[in-house]
Parts: sequence; C-alpha cells; structure tokens
Amino acid sequence: MKNFKILLVEDERQMSMFIKMELNHEEYTVDVAYDGREGLNLSEEIEYDLILLDIMIPKLNGIEVCRRIRKFSKVPIIMLTAKDDVSDKVLGLDIGANDYLTKPFAIEELLARIRVYERNKSPKNKMDEIKVRDVVMDNKIHKVKRAGKEIELTKKEYDILEMLLINKNVVLTRDQLINKIWGYEYIGDTNVVDVFIRYLRIKIDDGFEDKLINTVRGVGYVIEGD
Repeated sequence: MKNFKILLVEDERQMSMFIKMELNHEEYTVDVAYDGREGLNLSEEIEYDLILLDIMIPKLNGIEVCRRIRKFSKVPIIMLTAKDDVSDKVLGLDIGANDYLTKPFAIEELLARIRVYERNKSPKNKMDEIKVRDVVMDNKIHKVKRAGKEIELTKKEYDILEMLLINKNVVLTRDQLINKIWGYEYIGDTNVVDVFIRYLRIKIDDGFEDKLINTVRGVGYVIEGD
C-alpha cells in the first residue's frame, strides 16, 4: 500500500463503497465515516494525508466539519457534493477546503486531484532536479534553465513553477496553487495567481515559440510534456 492515508466522509453507502474500492485498487489506505461527527472524531484521532468530505451528511454537515478541522489541522480537504451552486463552492473554499468536486464526477478526475496532493505531501520528498521538455529546475542550487538559458525567478515564481513541473499534465486550480504556495490562511484575491503566472510567462515563455505554461479556461494552469 502507498504511504498515503485518506479519510472519506460520505453517508451514501453505495457511493462510499465504490470510492473506497477504487482508492484501494490504487493502493491508498482509506477510512470511511458515514456522518460528520464520526468524520470529525477520526480526523482528530488520526493524521490523514487527505480528507474527502461530502457536504450533505448527518449530525454535522460538511461545511461545519471543515470549519472545525481547520481549527487544528491543515490537512488537504476536497469537498464532494451534489450541490453545484457557485455560492456553495465559494463557501466551502472560504472556510478552508482546498478543492471541490460536484457529483456525479468521473473517478479518474478524483484520482487525478488526489495525485496532486500525494506528490506534494512532504518537503522531504523534494526532487533535486526536475526536467520537463527543455526546462531544468535544479533544487540543489535553486536555479532554472530553459534550453540552457538561466532564468531568474523570484521565490513565489520559483515555487509556482516547481508545483506545475512536479504535476506536469495535471491541471492545477488557482485554489490549489494558493493553498500550496501562499498557505491555507491566505485571504486575498485568487487573481494573485494570474498575476504571478503572467510574470512567469514573461520570463520563461517570451522568446520561445513552444509555450510552456498553458491555461485551461475556467479551471487553472498546466505544463504538458514528458
């Protein structure tokens, strides 16, 4: 099994069994809670790497569970819910959720989002060197080169580029970038991500015909390549 432990808080038994089975197949360790109170208790007792949290659950709803978890833990939380109103999504993200999936969703999409948090689980797993296409990031000396040309980056630009490179071929949302780079406590505008992406593009894409950073409209950003 992978060294990645997930708590699934979902009261629909058939849905929870299906998700647990799929995650177990991918070698994740999964605990299941069927109500908010049980989910909160487990999150207090056990150190999880990720929590999948439905909103419409008995005893304590997912919003309240998320709010209480954020008082003692920074564990990544992905909200799972049938609600698709923008206000519900904003509320979930405002009280500390990292991501949001609306039911019904493809299990492949859930797995892709989980892999983002798995890759970024621990700083001690930081790679010395990351290579994607003609970009080389050397974490030992904190330098970036593209096609042999050294690119001078600020700390935030470097961190954003590193996250995109590590998660190549996976679209990262603005909220995922905010939570990883600025932290869960950040309360500013998510447009700050767009500003830094613009700075990054000026430095790493200008002068190159093959553009590195791609925008997926309405979702986020991705670097594609091998």
